[in-house]
Amino acid sequence: MMALAVSLTAALLLAQTPAEAPTPGGWAALSPAQRAALLALESPTPLAERLLHVSERFLGTPYLASPLGEGAGVDPDPTFRVDAVDCLTFVEQSMALSLARDESEVASLLERIRYASTPVYEDRNHLMEAQWLPNNVRKGFVVDVTRRYGGEDTVRVQKVLTSLTWQSRSSQALTLPPERQPKGTFSLNMLPLDRILAHARQIPTGTILLVLREDLPLKATRITHLGFVVQKGRRTWLRHAARNRYGRVVDEDLESFLTRNAKYDKWRVTGVSLFEVHPPTEEGTAPSASLRAP
Repeated sequence: MMALAVSLTAALLLAQTPAEAPTPGGWAALSPAQRAALLALESPTPLAERLLHVSERFLGTPYLASPLGEGAGVDPDPTFRVDAVDCLTFVEQSMALSLARDESEVASLLERIRYASTPVYEDRNHLMEAQWLPNNVRKGFVVDVTRRYGGEDTVRVQKVLTSLTWQSRSSQALTLPPERQPKGTFSLNMLPLDRILAHARQIPTGTILLVLREDLPLKATRITHLGFVVQKGRRTWLRHAARNRYGRVVDEDLESFLTRNAKYDKWRVTGVSLFEVHPPTEEGTAPSASLRAP
């Protein structure tokens, strides 16, 4: 299991009644042939709409910490599964399914999103600031749009990784060899917690929202949760795989989510970053991997 998955969600207090009940006929209810037919049907629609529809089919999917692995080795969990997700794999698989022009591309896209270059545990994008975000920005999968929607309220923040960071119990749980332990200062844009709602209605559906906490020297990340922004009715929602209480993928009112997290003082929430999903710019989307489900 990827130990970091625990830190990505354990700190979040999720207590509101979810806006959505489990979705009948979600991804887990489809056969591979049905899934392929649905992806082919969605292919001509704009990416933002595909993200909305694809992620919606995950509503009600049970939460499971770190459900994906390499199928063998350090983390033998399957490389693909739609019957259970955590906050990260929900976003990753929604991206791969939305970006695929047909079923044959899903595995390759998911592999490129989850790994820097090769599909082995040591090369997986374990840390958001140091690995997942910079690698997927480089590949063209995501673009930072925090300043676009946060305007002058946007601030620049950092995550610092040192040798001390890798001496902590939570960091060592990743079992990365010393030469594969990222160190350095990693910067990103952040919309402060008390300014998010002032801009929330301008954030398009399908935008990835990442929750940032204060930079603690013994923590390998500041990003503890992520999901998709969804605009519906007159409210802004966060579509995410919620571990606590819900135990499944839900649409949750963003204001309620932020209000609750503002009260969490053990590891203070400082704001959010926003990233837009794009088709990758690099070559290599042709299938080079296969889906190995449980």
